[in-house]
Amino acid sequence: MKNLIAVIFLLCFVISVKAEVIEAGVSVEEVPKALFGTWRVDAKLDSTNSYKTFKVQSIDFWNLIRSEGRITLDNPYSGANAEISVTSVEGNLVVFSKKTPYDKNKILTDTVNLRIDGDKFSGINILKLETFSLIDNHLMKTETAQYLIKGEKISGDSIISE
Repeated sequence: MKNLIAVIFLLCFVISVKAEVIEAGVSVEEVPKALFGTWRVDAKLDSTNSYKTFKVQSIDFWNLIRSEGRITLDNPYSGANAEISVTSVEGNLVVFSKKTPYDKNKILTDTVNLRIDGDKFSGINILKLETFSLIDNHLMKTETAQYLIKGEKISGDSIISE
């Protein structure tokens, strides 16, 4: 009887853990192929709580690569390279984010919501820069910015050619 109860408990535990994993992440296979490639990205500041920290507008290049079940965003201008986490895919609507250390005591969280339309995309990029104390690591300040972004594909598969 004890073994039966233990097996039932274990089975319920495994099922609940498996359900959380499935709900928590988005498979790389769900991401539209049109997202991958090299993009010219224009960003215009929409709102911020720190005008001295964030640029009013910028032009970047994003190289989005899928390899071995991971997605990497490479920016040849800044030299930044980070694995991104896709949190939502609904058709051509994609939400992804990345967290990267910045300086010795800062963390930059970058969340992108975009809609792909052929060889273009538009959306919102939300940045959060957290500064921590070098002494006891407590959060000292949080600076945020929201950008309106537009992307134009430079190279890579087109959604039209599929």
